[in-house]
Amino acid sequence: MTETIAGIAVPDSRVVREATELVREAASPLLFHHSRRVYLFGMLQGRRRGLRPDPELLYVGAMFHDLGLTDKYRTAHQRFEVDGADEARRFLTAHGIAEHAATRVWTAIALHTTPGIPEFMAPEIALVTAGVETDVLGIGYHDLAADDIRAVTEAHPRPDFKRQILAAFTNGFRDRPDSTFGTVNADVLAHFAPGFVRTDFVEVIEGNAWPE
Repeated sequence: MTETIAGIAVPDSRVVREATELVREAASPLLFHHSRRVYLFGMLQGRRRGLRPDPELLYVGAMFHDLGLTDKYRTAHQRFEVDGADEARRFLTAHGIAEHAATRVWTAIALHTTPGIPEFMAPEIALVTAGVETDVLGIGYHDLAADDIRAVTEAHPRPDFKRQILAAFTNGFRDRPDSTFGTVNADVLAHFAPGFVRTDFVEVIEGNAWPE
């Protein structure tokens, strides 16, 4: 039976069911509920913007977007976004999804912390970021109906979410600080990781191997 929250249907397919179980097993309740809200808020923002994503692809993008913060799927050096993107592409291709579609989901996850670009790309890419921005940053919060927000958060509560998601981010990449260069993630470590020093873009240019 198709699940519907705030007027948004969660696709009833093998891919969606198995993605849900994979994330439920690998992620904390904090990240599981956040990822489900990202799908729902992404779909709601898409409806408002007149975008028509493939719901199944958007769902996998939303559910896998923070897998790189989990113990099971994290790597030691690359950006956490790429960890989740890599696993999403493996998962989708293993389920017979076309490579071009799986790559679209990879891109959606890889770019979800890179503001100003995803909104101009395919609907699935734009709306993973839109869902994240609504749930984490409050961007677009006032564009959504209060009843829809209430329905989403009743299904997937967000108690103490601001503090807990910041802690999850910090724990997810404090041991690979170089991976935060040029990203919003550096702001998290600057606030919460003692001794963290940002890589300075100007200093990289001025101090590189070129003589001039």
